[in-house]
Amino acid sequence: MPPVVPPFLIGLIAAPLAKRIFKPLVRGVITTSVGVVMEVKKAAHEAGENINDLAAEVAADVMATQIASADGHGPAEGAVPAGEADKAGDRGEGEGRSPRIRATTGTGKGQ
Repeated sequence: MPPVVPPFLIGLIAAPLAKRIFKPLVRGVITTSVGVVMEVKKAAHEAGENINDLAAEVAADVMATQIASADGHGPAEGAVPAGEADKAGDRGEGEGRSPRIRATTGTGKGQ
């Protein structure tokens, strides 16, 4: 019958060996993961900036188109066709219409 070695003795011998092997491995995995996360975060931030820039450009183009059509120069590039303008008028979405400001009261708030 082979000699019986208690499991805690195996643990005492294997723990320092595992620490020497696994610590650099885990450190490398964590370092790589943090680097990847930082790159993804940077790319997402840049994409958000690009989207905001594009939205600002489109808004400026739309405003320029509305101003040009209001000055009587005729429909500009990208303007709504006459048939669709009538549909927008039916819904109350005309160009000259300003948004309504609704007064709210604090009746639902506790005092």
